[in-house]
Amino acid sequence: MPVTARLSRKFYQKLGDDVANELVEWFNQVDLTYRGDLRELNELNFTRFDAKLERRIAQLEARVQQRLAQIEAGFEQRLAQLEVRFAAFESRLIKWMFLFWVGTLGTLIALLKL
Repeated sequence: MPVTARLSRKFYQKLGDDVANELVEWFNQVDLTYRGDLRELNELNFTRFDAKLERRIAQLEARVQQRLAQIEAGFEQRLAQLEVRFAAFESRLIKWMFLFWVGTLGTLIALLKL
């Protein structure tokens, strides 16, 4: 909202209407000029801030993606290790099941011969 300068009646009486009106117009022009300069400065600062923010967001995204890739690689490595351990456990379990059934079958055959 623009503010227009006004002078008291004493200024108009001392300086005259023409000079006081010129002074008021000059104040208003200066005010408009400063407002425009301030607007341009604010836009320039916002543009610089926006560019810096975009750059920092891009850096953060790159770091997050790198960290996620590291986590994913670690997860895949652990998953592979777990698969190896499960395979070893499965082979031991099958071996013990085979021994149990052979022992049970041997016992049944021995009991049938009696």
